Amino acid sequence: MDFSQTLIHKIDAIVDQWVEAVYQDEQIEATKELTFKAVRNSLPKVLTALATVLSESEKSDLQTVVNTSLEHGWLRAEQGFEPAEIAREYRLLRMVIFSFLEEDLLKATPVELLRAVRLIDMIIDEAIARCFNSYTHGRLQELEQLQSQLRLTNQELTRLVRASKDSMSQLAHELKTPLTSIIGYTDLFLRQHRQKPEHKDTYPNLENIERVMKSGRLILRLINDTLEISRYDAGHLILQPTVTDVRELINSVVEIIEPLARNKDLALVIDCDRAPHQVTTDPLRVQQILTNLLSNAIRYTQSGTVRLECWQKSEKNWAISVIDTGIGIAQDAQTQIFQPYFRVVSDKQVQASDGTGLGLAIVHRLVQLLQGDIKVVSQPEKGSTFTVTLPLGS
Repeated sequence: MDFSQTLIHKIDAIVDQWVEAVYQDEQIEATKELTFKAVRNSLPKVLTALATVLSESEKSDLQTVVNTSLEHGWLRAEQGFEPAEIAREYRLLRMVIFSFLEEDLLKATPVELLRAVRLIDMIIDEAIARCFNSYTHGRLQELEQLQSQLRLTNQELTRLVRASKDSMSQLAHELKTPLTSIIGYTDLFLRQHRQKPEHKDTYPNLENIERVMKSGRLILRLINDTLEISRYDAGHLILQPTVTDVRELINSVVEIIEPLARNKDLALVIDCDRAPHQVTTDPLRVQQILTNLLSNAIRYTQSGTVRLECWQKSEKNWAISVIDTGIGIAQDAQTQIFQPYFRVVSDKQVQASDGTGLGLAIVHRLVQLLQGDIKVVSQPEKGSTFTVTLPLGS
């Protein structure tokens, strides 16, 4: 008997029943999220090729069995099948094929029956072997990709953790000095108060209280500046542009900064004759930029002048320069001064000032937020010039 024709006529029914059996099998969980077409895959091609093998008149098409089984393995790897699930679906395929051919097989001679059973088993075994071969390659390839992704992710996490550790260690270092001062002077004040209560309002005690308050204010500034940088890096800083009077804005900053310059006997010179009358910008952010640049210039200038110049550069831009006659910045340090906690000098007197090491980092981020640009020109012992260029309208 020629079982090939029977198989060809029943291919559609075999495929439908096999897919149904695969869906109903509780041990094959991967099919729950798959469509009928995705489960069926290239099974009809395998059955058609099987029919050629069963035929005694046609040339066996074993190559189709090989190719389609390889495709099946790749697809099952992509679909997330487990090896046991693939073995299970081939077992079901064998059962469905024999159930559809059972009636014809019972009519065949023993020789024809044995030949058909052996050929069907051989083709299914070959299909399983080829399927598992490509499935394994697919899984290995997926594993290699996953390993590569994990390696990149691990490198990025390591970099972030290292950066986080560096930032936290730097912040801890900056907080250590004022905290030590607060603890030390508070302890001293309390001991003196317990031993000699009548001395609580004396000048030394009041001076110690002032030192505690100064250190406390420095800690508050450190925390606020750190939060400001964190908000920018997280994209939480939102601009509120408005039409702004430039001269009025600069005057408000000068009123705040002028006492700092006066305390150090520095000349604070303001040149705004060429400044634009009005610009569209966020006045609060520009005020932060100017306050940080001017206070930095005063902090690092022991004698001489701190100068602020403002002018309109073009039809689209305006600029502000803060020029000082201070200690200056070495060429190799100029690329790092906008990094958080970076200090240009190691002079203890300068480091003991109320600076947080975050001012220029905040300035750089705010200038970027305003779509502007900042440049520095400096020479050691000759002073520095910071120039901020901003758009006239944002």
